Amino acid sequence: MPTCPAGHDTTTDDYCDVCGAPLTTDEPPPAAPPTTLCASCGTPQVGRFCEECGHDSLDTATSAPPPASPATWHAVVTADRAYFDRVVAAGGPDADAMEFPLYCPERRFVLHDDRITIGRRSRSRGIFPDIDLTGPPEDPGVSASHALLLRTAGRWSVVDLNSTNGTTTNDTTTPVPPNTPHPLSDGDRVHLGAWTTLTIRLA
Repeated sequence: MPTCPAGHDTTTDDYCDVCGAPLTTDEPPPAAPPTTLCASCGTPQVGRFCEECGHDSLDTATSAPPPASPATWHAVVTADRAYFDRVVAAGGPDADAMEFPLYCPERRFVLHDDRITIGRRSRSRGIFPDIDLTGPPEDPGVSASHALLLRTAGRWSVVDLNSTNGTTTNDTTTPVPPNTPHPLSDGDRVHLGAWTTLTIRLA
């Protein structure tokens, strides 16, 4: 029942009929409706249609979450000191003359196709590899057409293209057979040249 702030008895329910003061009720005020955000632009939405962009909240085709992006593979190219030390320790006619680069920034290449060529650019021979390892710094052991990354049924392999100095993987010292796919997994390392390492990563 409404009550007068001054304690008067009143028969009305909006203002006291004795002193005219506004009456209060013991009932709490109604709760504010929950705020709904537009699924298209994110602004607060009242009713079916957004006043900002006109989005229809009942349109499930546009309010559904977008599909997840497909996985992307990368090759991360670095100067690998541990691999360089193994190359020097194995000897060879030019081992004593090789030097590890003082600075070689990391490079990242998206594996955008099912066949990714690796090597050094040669305009005179018309060779333009997808993963171009042309310096500086220049790795003298990388051939112009050195290797190929090949994706078959969603899995990557490395193929040595009969390069001069061969290709190895991870911590092995035995080169992969030329012109033969060697399977790779996420995180595997491909070594070529004197100090170049490609790490295959799934982003």
